[in-house]
Amino acid sequence: MKIAVASDHVGWKDKTRLIERLEALGHDVTDFGTDSEESTDYPDYAAKAARAVTQGKCDQAVLICGTGIGMSMAANKIRGIRAAACQTVDAARFSRAHNNANVLCLGARLSSPATMREIVDTWLATNFDGGRHARRVDKISALEENKEV
Repeated sequence: MKIAVASDHVGWKDKTRLIERLEALGHDVTDFGTDSEESTDYPDYAAKAARAVTQGKCDQAVLICGTGIGMSMAANKIRGIRAAACQTVDAARFSRAHNNANVLCLGARLSSPATMREIVDTWLATNFDGGRHARRVDKISALEENKEV
């Protein structure tokens, strides 16, 4: 799988560990930055990774900032992105199974490296359930077009 990865300065160390793990698992990883702990603006990196997903260059993305919230807000501004900020394994599972999330956002200040690893592993291993959930995801997509749902 082709996975886009990005972080701001707060998530940089965790992103570095995540890339090593994903590559060890055989994934093709594209790093969209940042590359240090020097203060940066998370929307810049969220946009680059999210656009790689919508343009078909990557299948999914994992973004890391302090809480995961800022990255998810920024990524969700890109048409076609369904980014979920997840701090638990269950949230990650449901974001894929019920919402077909294509971007996972993690909080370096809220989750330990071990918890993040478990969240990522679960998120990547979970498929979209479809069925009644597909109707709801279609309604989310309709909102991007400013259509009534």
